[in-house]
Amino acid sequence: MPDIDRVTDPTPVKRLLRSRFGWFFAGRTVDLAGSSMTTVALALAVLQASGRAADLGIVLAAAMIPTLVLLLVGGTVADRVSRRTVLIVSNLATAAVMAAMAAVLIMDRYDLVVMAGLAVVSGAVNAFSQPALRGIVPELVARQDLQRVNALLASSRNTVRILGPMIASVLVATVGGGWALAADALSYLLAAAAFTRLPGTNRPPAARQPLWRDLVDGWAVFRSMRWVVVMTVSFALINAVNVGPWNVLGPQVVSGNDGAVGWGVVQTVRAVGLLVMSIVAVRIVLRRPLRDGRIWGTLAALPLLAVGLTGDAWIVAAAAFVGGLGLTVAAITWESTLQAAVPEESLSRVAAYDELLSYVAIPLSQLAVGPLAAVYGAQEVSVACGVAYLVVSLLPLLSREVRDLRT
Repeated sequence: MPDIDRVTDPTPVKRLLRSRFGWFFAGRTVDLAGSSMTTVALALAVLQASGRAADLGIVLAAAMIPTLVLLLVGGTVADRVSRRTVLIVSNLATAAVMAAMAAVLIMDRYDLVVMAGLAVVSGAVNAFSQPALRGIVPELVARQDLQRVNALLASSRNTVRILGPMIASVLVATVGGGWALAADALSYLLAAAAFTRLPGTNRPPAARQPLWRDLVDGWAVFRSMRWVVVMTVSFALINAVNVGPWNVLGPQVVSGNDGAVGWGVVQTVRAVGLLVMSIVAVRIVLRRPLRDGRIWGTLAALPLLAVGLTGDAWIVAAAAFVGGLGLTVAAITWESTLQAAVPEESLSRVAAYDELLSYVAIPLSQLAVGPLAAVYGAQEVSVACGVAYLVVSLLPLLSREVRDLRT
């Protein structure tokens, strides 16, 4: 098992929350709440207004495509200017987009072209906010506190993942999708207000050079850190064998055995596992984070194996809970190590390359899993993907840099 040093004194956590990081924590929590609500509120609002699933697919794709296209540009901008400014502007812009969507729906003027156009703007803004969010944390806390603050951020993220969709669905059902999106807009305004309390950047001003040159320099930093490349490739392979099978085959198999409620229970129990470990992780320090994160991360293969071997909701739920524990440790250790080891002036660009290359496999996974299941069987594909998950989770340990890196 991984080496764990327990931190028994809770004072550091209190001190962190009372420091400038506390404002970031508050703003990020509200921001996450808005994001988790938007995902559900927008989907239900579009379906409520149009009655067509195809419209929802177009709106969601319109938001995703510009995020992927502009992510590297967003990372470059976050390394060139104040990340605090990027966060304030991006949250204000998202609030404006959500308010515009809300107005369209409240006035009963739904139009697919208008909604898709606003979704494009929202996706473009997200491409700038994500690298800034990942890059600003080392500006706010000391290096030795990175694992702890990332655990705190994970706990808030996992809490709002449980509560946000619930609140959004209630708002859509009671007052309508437009007002639910209006509530989302308000949350982004509150997040922007919290981010105004963050200190300005203390980084030296970036050298004036073309944007494309910064992109090339960021790629050079990314490629020069072999352990970053190895881990990013591993995450891409993990997403390829996990996201599609879990999101497509999981509900198909479990709901086929136990109905839609069974799959809902699985997702809820999984979210609880994510939340529990993020709370526990505040109190522990992993001295070899990449090695330990990979070992814990193998637990996230269990839900896929459970889907393939039984498909019974209660067994899959138990596996999802344990998998959530491992997935949380893997995510926290990776984020903390990246923030601690990558030069601060390049962090947002390296994070953007990591995010883009890790996520590019997701749509391919979602497209491929259906045809594969049609040929080989849903449960058989789930088992194969679960075994593959175990293998690709451990592959990075072949690298000495990954095994031995300490914080």
